[in-house]
Amino acid sequence: MATIKDVARHAGVSSATVSRVLMNQGNVSAKTAAAVQKSIAQLGYHPNALARQLRRQHTQTIYVIIPSIDNTFFSEVYRGIESEALVHHYQAFLVNTNNDKNQENLFLSALVQKQTDGIISLSAAAATGVIERQVAGLPMVIACQYLEDGSLPNVAIDNIAAAKEAVTHLLDLGHRNIGCLSGPATNVLYRDRLTGYLRALAEHDIPVNMGYVSYGNSTLQSGYDRGLELLLGHPEITAVFAAGDVMAIGSMKAARRLGRRIPQDYAVVGFDDLDITRFCDPPLTTIHQPMFEIGKYSMQTLLDLIEGKPTQNQRLLEYRLIVRESTVEHA
Repeated sequence: MATIKDVARHAGVSSATVSRVLMNQGNVSAKTAAAVQKSIAQLGYHPNALARQLRRQHTQTIYVIIPSIDNTFFSEVYRGIESEALVHHYQAFLVNTNNDKNQENLFLSALVQKQTDGIISLSAAAATGVIERQVAGLPMVIACQYLEDGSLPNVAIDNIAAAKEAVTHLLDLGHRNIGCLSGPATNVLYRDRLTGYLRALAEHDIPVNMGYVSYGNSTLQSGYDRGLELLLGHPEITAVFAAGDVMAIGSMKAARRLGRRIPQDYAVVGFDDLDITRFCDPPLTTIHQPMFEIGKYSMQTLLDLIEGKPTQNQRLLEYRLIVRESTVEHA
């Protein structure tokens, strides 16, 4: 079955342009519209008529897909979405996938059939083709993450650059044996943060030891288990970069169990700057993500899509390194 992406490639235009033609929106020349319609006919593409019909009705509702309702990071992003939605008289409804890509696929399929004007997804676990096929003709924005080789707009930070800065901070303090606590290797977000870790080492001519990299989940228990595993297998490690604050805090408990002092014997850097990072002992050095703003700008981008206005394919917001007491110069 042909997808909207196939039509876009065949016609030599973007998927957003195909969507505008399907929804009879402006900003598309007659020549381009004719080329799109010809490609639709040749490929036998059948857009979701119900989704387009509901789109024109402007229900003033949107759905927000989050990977885990337990993670306060997503709660803050949702708060930004909801705040901006209310300004424009929209209601935002929450859908929780529990980090299950199959559940995400099912939700996407179901949401397209509901009366909604658009979707914001804080997850990109499902394959690019699946997501674009499921939401064909329905405005959608990806927040916090992005789709590899995808055409849907996304709002996030530069995770590679941010992770690189975090690890560079540890290198500048004199650490050379630096571990990395990563999330699932299949998640593009964690792959980008691992890439930043590797780039920082490479720029400082530090040999990469993949034994220093441990893959887990964004939970305290995983951070504890993987942190313990790293230190038991590689006692020479003096610092760790965790691709999430929760994992970082879990690893701190693991270090203490082995008699490591933080930060004197074991420096820790997290990622996200959750509220808890200021109150753990010691307070955690971390990368601050503008969570509320990510939500706000994601909603603004979705509104532009709904109204047929031009949108940026990618909007990167500013991040910053917050230095607290969990890192110190290494002797």
